[in-house]
Formats: sequence, structure tokens, C-alpha cells
Amino acid sequence: MFPLTEENKRVAQLLLSTGTCPRCIFRFCGVDFHAPYKLPYKELLNELQKFLETEKDELVSEVPNPPPKKIRLQELEDGIDRMDNLSQNGEGKISIIEDGSIASKNSNLNVCNVCLGILQDFCEKDFVKMVCEKVGASGFEFTNLVFSVSFPPQLSVREHAAWLLVKQEMGKQSLSLGRNDIVQLKEAYKWITHPLFSEELGVPIDGKSLFEVSVVFAHPETVEDCHFLRAICPDCFKPAKNKQSVFTRMAVMKALNKIKEEDFLKQFPCPPNSPKAVCTVLEIECAHGAVFVAGYCYISLAGRYNKYSRNLPQTPWIIDGQRKLESSVEELISEHLLTVFKAESFNFSSSGREDVDVRTLGNGRPFAIELVNPHRAHFTSQEIKELQQKINNSSNKIQVRDLQIVTREAIGHMKEGEEEKTKTYSALIWTNKAIQRKDIEFLDDIKDLKIDQKTPLRVLHRRPLAVRTRIIHSMETHYVDEHHFRLYLKTQAGTYPFTSATLKSLYMETLGEPGRTLAR
Repeated sequence: MFPLTEENKRVAQLLLSTGTCPRCIFRFCGVDFHAPYKLPYKELLNELQKFLETEKDELVSEVPNPPPKKIRLQELEDGIDRMDNLSQNGEGKISIIEDGSIASKNSNLNVCNVCLGILQDFCEKDFVKMVCEKVGASGFEFTNLVFSVSFPPQLSVREHAAWLLVKQEMGKQSLSLGRNDIVQLKEAYKWITHPLFSEELGVPIDGKSLFEVSVVFAHPETVEDCHFLRAICPDCFKPAKNKQSVFTRMAVMKALNKIKEEDFLKQFPCPPNSPKAVCTVLEIECAHGAVFVAGYCYISLAGRYNKYSRNLPQTPWIIDGQRKLESSVEELISEHLLTVFKAESFNFSSSGREDVDVRTLGNGRPFAIELVNPHRAHFTSQEIKELQQKINNSSNKIQVRDLQIVTREAIGHMKEGEEEKTKTYSALIWTNKAIQRKDIEFLDDIKDLKIDQKTPLRVLHRRPLAVRTRIIHSMETHYVDEHHFRLYLKTQAGTYPFTSATLKSLYMETLGEPGRTLAR
């Protein structure tokens, strides 16, 4: 069933006579169901022809600018025949042009003055197939995808002009048309192309998918359509470091919302002029959102790494461009993940860190690795277990457990409460002066001792020199003999063991001389 009614006839006549394509006519007539947009272009023209037939076999439309123009049914039929001939001759398809962009060979067809060919050439099967070939060649593995498009900002200006034209025509019929009554170009494009992409690729379109296929359109011929807005609304167009042009879609829309209708009509033709060429495709890109692989489970708080070497840093130890040690925990884990996930790069994070000469035993330390733009992202639980075993078999310096793919939110949970965690240390203290048990008992009574801790020399290559306040929550002494005792400390996370000048001065004050750490 054709979606337009007698009420729409004058608007349809007006738009068609000024160079608007059938699908854009549907949009301005408020057709908000999918089926009509999906019809082949030939069928749309045939149906529109039947709908607009008059007894005199011609259509007359009153257009204030340009002068009134007649659209004859024979012209519509000729246009349909040209499309058929182009298709049969292998023309009318999408191709790569010299500058690397993509354009249509349909130079004989009238280009829509509103969508600039988006709803004519770029929602047909030939274009969809070409994009899908690009996706197939990208090497990504995916089970669903997001399809996104970026349209030239001048389309918003042209749509605004067409809306004012239709609004004026409907006013003659005592009808109104708000901007929100127009079906958005992206919505119509999505209705047409999503089923075609899904069918061609064999996977569903899912707005939550991490795999994205994006297409960027441009139209150099009409790039100056937006420029008059900057003179009228300069506050809307402010340069930004990450933007090549001030004429972004958001800036143009902001200006169109501010400009008065009479000012717009003085500066821009209404209806908009018909262009000579359709849009070009600047780029087609495939990208996969980051995948987080972690030895961490928020529910059970299991999944960590153990470090058994006293000569292995957590992250690469590079000072002044010189590598100090040949490997790190980060590298021993990530090198296998990069290969299997076919990722471009990674980011390693953990819940705290340990010194290069400190082993990490017991339950180990939670960690996570963000894999950037992975070409493979879906694994079975058995494959993850095999990957974990491969990491563990590759080195006797580390072991990982409960490796799994987690969400970004889970990584946030891993980092929560880092500053509130506590650590325990022990040291065997030797003193030159002979001591009795009673000489050290007062240390057991000290609680929540605040110390000012300078950044140790050994970490200055990765942390700025600063004084940070840390807390020693409690101390416990075990008397060994008159020259030795063992000291146990429970401290705030981030407290460096036995390097604080405060602790040393405490030993001096109590024992008459600085203590010496003999063992950890």
C-alpha cells in the first residue's frame, strides 16, 4: 500500500518539482514505518507516478524560488528507463575514484537536493555489498556489529530549507509541520540498510556490539552551504583542537536552532539548489572496542597473578631509554594475549604493585589487561583455560589463575578501595647496643602512626619526587636476644618498608642508634 494520502499530494508535488527524491518526500510527509523506504528506486518512482497522475497528464507546482516548474509523467518514465539501462550496462554502481573516496557512476540521474544522493545511491545493494567486502577483508571476527554513518553537516542546512518550504505550503492548507515531524535521515537510512547489511554479513545489527563498521560521507560541491551560519551565529562555531573544521554537525544544528526563519531565507535558497553529483565516501573503517582480559573475578575476588622471581618488575623497567631487566610480569602475560586476540596494543593494570625483588605469593595480585582493537574477541571457556595454561607453561617466574573476559565496570571494581587496603611487613632488626625485652615493648602500643614518606630513589624513574603521608596502623615486636628483635608492621597500602626517616629516628631515639634491616 502506497504510504502517501491525498493530504500529502501538494507537498509531494512541490518537493518532487524542486528536485527531491521519493524517499525524502516520504520523510517530509511524516511516513514513519519502514516498508516504503525499502522498495527499489524504480518501484518508488512507478508508485509516485501513479499517485501524482492528473487528468491533464501533468503536475503543476507553485514554488516561490525557483519559478514554477512542470514535471511531466513522461519525464518520470524516462528517468526510470535510464535507471534500467544504466543497471543493465553495468553502470550506476559505486566505485573508487582517484583521490581514494568512493562515488557513484550515476551521473545521468538527478541528485536529490536534500539528501545529496544518500537515499538514492548509498542504500542500494551494490553499495552494501562493497562495504561488506571491505569488512570481510579487515580480518575481524565478530558475531554482531554496530553500523554507523557520518553525514556532511550541510545536509542539516538543506533539510532546514526544505522544511521551511513544506511548512509554508502546509500553512496554505491550515496544516502545521514541526521539525520533529520529519523522519530523520539517519533513521530512514538505517531502516533501509540494516537489513541488507545483516543479510549480506550473516550477523545481526546490535547497538551494544563492540564491533563497529563506520562510513564517512562528504560532498565537496556543497561544502560552503554552512558558511553563512558562522557570520550570523559566530558563538556556535568555535575552533577545537581535535576538529579539522568548525562546521561540525552539532555546531550547525545549534546555529539552525538559533537563527530566525527570515534571516535564514535571506541567506540560503529555499528550496535548495540541486547538486551535480552525489556524495562521496571518504572512508570505511572497522574497529573493535577494547576487550578486558583479567585474572580477577568481582564476585569471588579470585583470579590473580603470582610472581616467584626476585628479579622481575611488574612493568618494563626502562630508565632514560635503557632497559634494566629483560622482561616483566606485564610482558610475560600480554605477549600471548596479543597474539591470540590479534590486538593492536594493550594496557596493563593491577590492584597495587610490588617491588622488583619482592615475590607475590599466596592468593596473588588482581590484574587486568585491556586489549585495544582486537580482531578476535570471542572465546569459549575451554579456550581461555588453554590460553591460561599456555601462559603458565611459558615461564617459571609467574603463574596466572582464573583468566577470564570481564567488563569495563569490573575493572573499576578492581581498583576500588586501593588506598584503604593494608599490607604487613616483618624485619629482623640488629642493634649494636644490648637491649632487654622491656626496651622495645612500647612499640607494641603505637597505633596509627603518621609518617611523611619521600619517593624512594628506586622508583623516581616512574613517579615524581614528592612527600606523601602514610599510616603505620600497628607494630608488634618479638624479642630474640640482646642484639636482635623481629618487628612486624601493619601499614597503609603504598607505605615503603623500612625506608622512612621517621622510623629510623624512632629507632635512634629508643635504642640510641639506627636499626639495620637484616632480612625481610
